[in-house]
Amino acid sequence: MAIARQVLCLSAFLALPLARAEPIRYSVAEEAESGSLVGKLAEDAGLTPPQLSARRARLLSEDGRQHLRLDRGSGRLLVAGRLDREELCAHSATCMLPFELLLSDPLQFFRVEVTLNDINDHSPLFHKEQITLKILETSETGSRFPLERARDLDIGSNSIQAYRISPENEYFSVSYGSRSEDDKYLELVLEKALDREEQAEMSFKVIAEDGGSPPRSGTTQVKIVILDVNDNAPVFTQQGYIGKVLENMPEGSVILTVLATDQDAGVNGDISYEITELVGQSDSPFVIDPRTGEIKLTKPLDFEEAVTHELIVRATDGGGLSAICKVLVEVVDVNDNAPVFTQQRYISKVLENMPEGSVVLTVLATDQDAGDNGDITYQLNQAVGQSDSAFVIDARTGDIKITKPLDFEEAGTHDLSVRATDGGGLSAICKVLVEVVDVNDNAPELAVSSFSSPLPENTVPGTVVALFTVRDRDSGANGKISCALDDQLFFSLRPAYKNYYELVTVSALDRERTARYVLGVTAADAGSPPLTSTHTFTVDISDVNDNAPVFNQTSYTMYVRENNAPTVFVGAVSAADADVGLNAKVTYSLAPVPAAERPSCSCISVNSENGHVFVLRPLDYERLRQSEVTVSASDAGSPPLRANVTVRLVVLDENDNAPLVLYPAQDGSAASSELVPVSAEPGYLVTKVVAVDADSGQNSWLSYHLLRATEPGLFSVAVQSGEVRLKRPVTERDSAKHKLLVLVRDNGKPPLSATAALSALLLKSRGGGGGG
Repeated sequence: MAIARQVLCLSAFLALPLARAEPIRYSVAEEAESGSLVGKLAEDAGLTPPQLSARRARLLSEDGRQHLRLDRGSGRLLVAGRLDREELCAHSATCMLPFELLLSDPLQFFRVEVTLNDINDHSPLFHKEQITLKILETSETGSRFPLERARDLDIGSNSIQAYRISPENEYFSVSYGSRSEDDKYLELVLEKALDREEQAEMSFKVIAEDGGSPPRSGTTQVKIVILDVNDNAPVFTQQGYIGKVLENMPEGSVILTVLATDQDAGVNGDISYEITELVGQSDSPFVIDPRTGEIKLTKPLDFEEAVTHELIVRATDGGGLSAICKVLVEVVDVNDNAPVFTQQRYISKVLENMPEGSVVLTVLATDQDAGDNGDITYQLNQAVGQSDSAFVIDARTGDIKITKPLDFEEAGTHDLSVRATDGGGLSAICKVLVEVVDVNDNAPELAVSSFSSPLPENTVPGTVVALFTVRDRDSGANGKISCALDDQLFFSLRPAYKNYYELVTVSALDRERTARYVLGVTAADAGSPPLTSTHTFTVDISDVNDNAPVFNQTSYTMYVRENNAPTVFVGAVSAADADVGLNAKVTYSLAPVPAAERPSCSCISVNSENGHVFVLRPLDYERLRQSEVTVSASDAGSPPLRANVTVRLVVLDENDNAPLVLYPAQDGSAASSELVPVSAEPGYLVTKVVAVDADSGQNSWLSYHLLRATEPGLFSVAVQSGEVRLKRPVTERDSAKHKLLVLVRDNGKPPLSATAALSALLLKSRGGGGGG
């Protein structure tokens, strides 16, 4: 009923007159938002918005769906809902939404067409995400391989515009185009010949890109599987194989395995093996496994019949291609003979001083087998009784060498065991005896059993000083020893028993002459050349008190000035003692003297330790001129020895006495006058001043000087003698009485003096006398 009503209304609508001949056209982009403006419909239809409402304007579409709506208030045409061009128009080149604007009172309609513009809202899409193509490796360059195209729901420039390969490679490119308007194609083009053996597979992407802005793309993964063609023959891993087989190997034993490879795949790479030829033999003792390449024996081999066998093996693949190789089988002799030494026991004599590396002897073993079975190596077993062997053997030649010098004294013989082993493991043993020949390589050794030092110097001759023994580790003449002493004046060697010797004194010793003896004892063997060793005995001589002190002077004279200070040092005595220690310790003292011989002075003292001599009290030269004492020097020996020496003390004068005038007397009485005739000639002796000085030496030397005179020019005084003489003739003018004062002075420092007063009376008459 509803369908009939719609048909009736449509028929009535179609019967209405058209308001305008040309439709009103708009365009809008798909996927425009709801409410988006499509166009000003009222204005384009020549209507006002009030008219739209008054005449109940509405939109009628052919499919009955309202994709657009009319806003009566503004007269605008708006998007009513989602517009998907691909859903509405599929893949049509154009997409248009037609409808009518229907008005009432009076009835009127307008044809409206809205074109829906495509946007790039779809990416290209391949039907499969991954495509696998199998291509023969013999395909020619330029061959094309179709691919399913990608689909893009967009149209025009938003549809697929190009294809490309990523990553690009040298084997393939992509071709895209159309043979006709409806016949489009996509192909892979082979640009370079394929080789499955070089590369069996490859993968890359084919990318479809549209022309939108921004562009969209779609991808499919292309896997190329290169199909094999039998273009490679098998290749053996070796051009020739060599196998060694023991002649006693049992039937079925694998000799060796040949191996061939084929770069082809599948059936083309399956290899089978066969023996095509056995050189020089008709009845083959070999068989090969066609799958594994194992060559086995079909019967035992015989070394005596054939030492080698040469085979030809062919390897064939599933495509019929083949290769050959040669196999050489060497028959190995079985080791059935052990080595045999030429001697069961070897003996060698070796000097003990032979250098390291010297050949002691050479052992020899033989083996009747051939090849490795006849190759012998030698091995030195552990030397008997030794952990560190001094020998080594050459494994090939059998030369036995020493690794270090031998020592006869450590071992006179060495027992060795040598094993000879052939290549098959069989062995034999022989004994080697190395006798070490002694060489004079050991000097005598001297060992002291007892030794006495120091010796008292009063040791009697024949006293044993040392007892020692000598030995030499060599043998025979090399071990025979003789001993000698360097100095035999005071000591000598005396054999004791066996190899013992005594060192004894032979003469009296004197420590003061020789305090130490260095004695060299030389022990020499009888080798050629002889070896020697020397031992030194140092014998110290101890002191005995056999020497009295000896003064360094036979007598001593010491001097002291009179008026000396108490306890004044005047000198020293010194005595030495040739002994040592207490025997040489000297003390000094004044030797006692009998009372009758006591000295006039007991004023001298001597220091007991150092021999210093002192005067204990002041002396007076005028009372004591000299004194003598005896000083004794005594050592500290037991009993002590002593010596005496005379010490003379000389008192030296000091100028402590002034001259004493004897004449004329100076006792205070009136001096007598000396009479001088007036006729006396110059030089006339008037008188003589006599004086003495208690001092001695220069201190007592007196000189006379005229100190004062009544007439100084008339008299003179002799300096040395004190004589007073006329100096000139007497004249009448000279007074008759004259007084003289004479100075008497000694020669001390400082000098002391005295004066003598005298008078002279001139006689006017000729009767006076005087001597000249």
